[in-house]
Amino acid sequence: MRNALAHVPPKQRPAVVAMLKTIFAQESAVAAHQQWCSVADALRERFSKLSELMDASREDVLVYMSFPREHWAQIASTNPLERLNGEIKRRSDVVGIFPNERAVIRLVGALMLEQNDEWAVSRRYMSLESLSGLSDDPILRLPAMTA
Repeated sequence: MRNALAHVPPKQRPAVVAMLKTIFAQESAVAAHQQWCSVADALRERFSKLSELMDASREDVLVYMSFPREHWAQIASTNPLERLNGEIKRRSDVVGIFPNERAVIRLVGALMLEQNDEWAVSRRYMSLESLSGLSDDPILRLPAMTA
């Protein structure tokens, strides 16, 4: 949205945001693609750069709609990424100055492994049952131990 609005004058942004939000309010991927095209066409005359950006990024932006509908909110959310970045910042602030680059990589790597284990086992951001439709593998459980 920020990238799109960079091509629109500030006074026109509320109207453009309203038009763009209609794309994401659609119930299906087909309807969203159709709405995307109609919004891009409506904006083409006044905001040609925005329309070009929309034409180039349609598939990338709407790819989340190829997943089950119950996953759309999680895929669109940046909360897990923000949480991980916050935890890295919190832990690195305690250290202050790292002796070398390997020390930073070691700390961040350990934090990422810790977060991966937490989300895979205890938090389960997306249920395995709902993800099973996306996989050819019928196994719906995690292994007892990871390699």
